[in-house]
Amino acid sequence: MEKYKVNYSRLQKNILILTMAWGIIYYSWWFQFYNAGNLFLYSLLFLGETYHILMAFLFWHTVWPKRNRSKPVSLSAYSSGQATVAILIPVVSEPVSVVEQTILHAKAVNYKNKNIYILNDGYVAGNINWQDYEILAERLNIKIITRRLSGGAKAGNINHALTKLKEEYLAIFDADMKPREDFLEKTMLYFADKNVAFVQTPQYYENYSDNQVTMGAWEQQDFFFGPIMVGKNHYNASFLCGTNFVIRKNTLEDIGGFNEKNIAEDFITSLKIHQQGWRSVYVPEVLASGYAPFDLGAYYKQQLRWARGSLEVLLLHNPLFMRNLTAAQKLQYFSSALFYFNGVIVVIDMMIPLIFLFFGLQPVGVSTTQFSLYFIPYILLSLYNIFQVSDHTITFRSFSFSQASFYLQLVALWSILTGKKMGFVVTDKEQKAGNYLGLCLPHLTYIVVALVAITWGYFNRGLNPAYIANVAWVLFNSVLFVPFILSSINWGKSVSPTKSFQPSLT
Repeated sequence: MEKYKVNYSRLQKNILILTMAWGIIYYSWWFQFYNAGNLFLYSLLFLGETYHILMAFLFWHTVWPKRNRSKPVSLSAYSSGQATVAILIPVVSEPVSVVEQTILHAKAVNYKNKNIYILNDGYVAGNINWQDYEILAERLNIKIITRRLSGGAKAGNINHALTKLKEEYLAIFDADMKPREDFLEKTMLYFADKNVAFVQTPQYYENYSDNQVTMGAWEQQDFFFGPIMVGKNHYNASFLCGTNFVIRKNTLEDIGGFNEKNIAEDFITSLKIHQQGWRSVYVPEVLASGYAPFDLGAYYKQQLRWARGSLEVLLLHNPLFMRNLTAAQKLQYFSSALFYFNGVIVVIDMMIPLIFLFFGLQPVGVSTTQFSLYFIPYILLSLYNIFQVSDHTITFRSFSFSQASFYLQLVALWSILTGKKMGFVVTDKEQKAGNYLGLCLPHLTYIVVALVAITWGYFNRGLNPAYIANVAWVLFNSVLFVPFILSSINWGKSVSPTKSFQPSLT
């Protein structure tokens, strides 16, 4: 991977068409209900395969090779620094040393009419060191807005500042996301188009090589900020990702500010902006860098927040039924939210082979060979396309982290169904001492049960094609969890972001 690059490439259209055609052939097989064995288990698998096929087609819709829709933009007041920009750094409990580095990089940004603000939520959060941010702001000669009335977490913090700012544009960075010197030069020029509401750039993790968690988190982000967001941009459906973006102040004011009722405030706010007919722009160039979650505990908190927010959008504000969105925008928002329903499907796929090994119940009544003739070409073509569109960078570890997150996705779904409140939790900006094997208890339990099931099945089912096929699925599921489990163990020394300021990230 080249530094400060996101990885993506255009797919071969003929291969993609072949994959989609075989996907239809494979899915049609499931409608031949005489293939069913145990009807209940067959229905569960049918549900799971419907989800997989739907997500596959939504993915192919996203990455379908298209011409670049972005029009050439001439340099204007927006890139020369005449338009006023407020650089906002929301903080609540992050280490002051981390915030200081972000401020120093923000001060080094090449842009004439910019002001830098710390948005201090430490007081309302009960942070005993909240005044340290005020001392920091005074020392670095920047502005600070300290909120005294709580509500709305990060969204409420920004909305509170919105009432006090005079600048025309807002550039927002998380406390650990340091902008490059040319960040505004590369983003502001798009606002020459009066219909552009915001410009989003990738989140690059400069600590991606520190450990298994940082690598897994970055590899997932690389895929998302590569082919996924590039594809969404073609449909005017790229959305705000919480940091590293610039937005028109009057756009936020028109929609009543950031949504304060959803912990994925950026996602649903983007929906509202697109409903108003605004355009969005995604720039696939890394213009700011920060830190991946340092350990599995931080990763869990981050993913749980994203899962809860996205599932809430899916279940309570389904994009498919929203007005004033194009069909393509509806599909793109729907696919992003539906991704976090994957936890339910993973559990189905985990349990089906165990049920056969313990009880001899088969969801499919035909031979393994017959089923494989439909399934294997489809899965191989699908994997080939994913490998190609990721520019050959997709890893087993990123797939492991995605699938092993099933438990936290179930927790998020259950919290919505039961009406349990879930507050906004800031991702830790330094590695904590200790291990997180407790977060892997569901995965470890599955592996133990799987070993028992394999042994039981051998002595009670015999060595036959059905037994071998189900053992293969059980072993695949178990091996898939290994990178995630290993990442829960702190193999080395604690790491914290202590790098000193450098005026350029290039």
